[in-house]
Amino acid sequence: MFCRNCGKEVAPNAEYCAECGRSPYNGTSYCQNCGEPTDAHAIVCVKCGARLTSAGEGQKSKIVAGILGILVGGFGVHRFYLGFIGIGIIQIVVTLVTAGAGSLWGFIEGILILTGNFDKDAQKRPLKD
Repeated sequence: MFCRNCGKEVAPNAEYCAECGRSPYNGTSYCQNCGEPTDAHAIVCVKCGARLTSAGEGQKSKIVAGILGILVGGFGVHRFYLGFIGIGIIQIVVTLVTAGAGSLWGFIEGILILTGNFDKDAQKRPLKD
């Protein structure tokens, strides 16, 4: 795939071009999943079937998710917020079975979210700052 701004080759799932530093998709008329051009008013990509979103639509906050992970991560609240329902339930079970020691898992994930090591929600949309 090539950057629509500068023409340099970029990785298929790259969010930014290493050459020009801008989004290689150049706006919302490209699929966020596969990068193929789409109609600006389309709801789904005709190539890969992914739901198309406009800029910022449905994005979850990195700060909110990180703080939820640090404060109540043992109950998987940050995972529920990001759409990872199954892992959220597992975190509740682990916290209960380990008499609270499992909450360390959520605390660490909260820190990872805030540092940018965990940067997408369940629908693979990037978290906003």
